[in-house]
Amino acid sequence: MAVYTDVAAEDLAEFLKSYDIGELLSYKGIAEGVENSNFLLHTSQGAYILTLYEKRVAEGDLPYFLSLMAHLAERGVSCPQPARNRKGEVYSRLAGRPAAIINFLEGVWPRRPNVAHCAGVGEALAKMHLAGRDFRLVRQNPLSVSGWRPLFDLAAARVDSVQPGLHDFIAWELDYLEANWPADLPLGVIHADLFPDNVFFLGDKLSGLIDFPFACNDILAYDVAICLNAWCFEPDHSFNVTKARALLNAYRRERPLSAAEEAAMPLLARGAAMRFLLTRLVDFLNVPEGALVQPKDPLEYVRKLRFQQNVAGLNDYGITPTGCAA
Repeated sequence: MAVYTDVAAEDLAEFLKSYDIGELLSYKGIAEGVENSNFLLHTSQGAYILTLYEKRVAEGDLPYFLSLMAHLAERGVSCPQPARNRKGEVYSRLAGRPAAIINFLEGVWPRRPNVAHCAGVGEALAKMHLAGRDFRLVRQNPLSVSGWRPLFDLAAARVDSVQPGLHDFIAWELDYLEANWPADLPLGVIHADLFPDNVFFLGDKLSGLIDFPFACNDILAYDVAICLNAWCFEPDHSFNVTKARALLNAYRRERPLSAAEEAAMPLLARGAAMRFLLTRLVDFLNVPEGALVQPKDPLEYVRKLRFQQNVAGLNDYGITPTGCAA
């Protein structure tokens, strides 16, 4: 989350007249994250999140994201629900941007995820994948393997200013991933951005999944690989096998992985590291002037990618391959 676009109080108050969520009492920008402009609203009826969609979010994709949240909630997955305005619309426009209001979920995201948090997110991710099986809308992933080379091209001229030699390192890895990316693994609805700041907990109990603007249809196990990178590294950049074991075992209890998915996990984790390395690079090199946002460190994902390049198999993540059918 972040704030790229300011919203004047009078404009927001006028915008809220088209909703039945009460009168505006207060609002403030939420500075975390890097993608959209987000505000916490307090009205006479409660708390809500206002999101102005920018950057990589196409307006035409909003029905997918917002309908998906409703679909998942109907099947028992705790996630925010979009508020409809008096015209029945789940989004409209504010400050020149597509804008939606969603209900506020109780909980906080874990700054230092523990083993219980990792198990919780593994279980929740598997349940989300299962709940998405009958979701009828389809959105291809623009940030899957075919989208990485164009991202690299946006940053290539300045990459070595971030770290000498980084250009050639990324170019070699892209060649490898493009030549070896799997084409026959189970597909479905994925979150594609399930970082700790997109998962709320009350104590060690998961209370909800948030922030779906990257949700799409792609390789299910790739979503698991994203979580391995996001949840299982320590602040000193070491990989925590205990956390990985908890996450993977909790996932497999809900949705067993196929032998092919398990064998591909190290490659998928390399791809997941590359995806976030590239988007962080582009963001790091192109922060809009005046944006209320702190760009995330792309070199964090260089270190994670180097680790994943040396993973031989599922045993390195602390578990024994099962080869169960998906």
